[in-house]
Amino acid sequence: MVMNDPIGDLLARIRNAQMRKRSAVMTPASKLRSWVLDVLASEGFIRGYRSIQDPGGKKNLEIDLKYFDGQPVIKELKRISTPGRRVYAGVKDIPRVRQGLGIAILSTPRGVMSDSEARATNVGGEVLCTVF
Repeated sequence: MVMNDPIGDLLARIRNAQMRKRSAVMTPASKLRSWVLDVLASEGFIRGYRSIQDPGGKKNLEIDLKYFDGQPVIKELKRISTPGRRVYAGVKDIPRVRQGLGIAILSTPRGVMSDSEARATNVGGEVLCTVF
């Protein structure tokens, strides 16, 4: 299966699973997806994730979703930079999501990190997505 936008696919899987009130969701494994999930876990939007190998030998990531009072912790996942339209931001232009209540996930020369980490390390990069 050819996939042009792995991060868009990851976000769609998380959104769809939360609409169905699933406790976990599976997605194909990749380094970029793992790095984005690391940021989501460190910011408290998901419980965590683990790598699972299916009988066919393919690696998958099982993501444990987080709920509070029966409602998903993640209210909004939005893809900003797409394969057809890349969006880059300097350190002074990094977007603030909902006046700082949400986060923007950036791919920087120092790795994938949240907007607050990027400001603290004084580095800009590609804005992958926003989470609230």
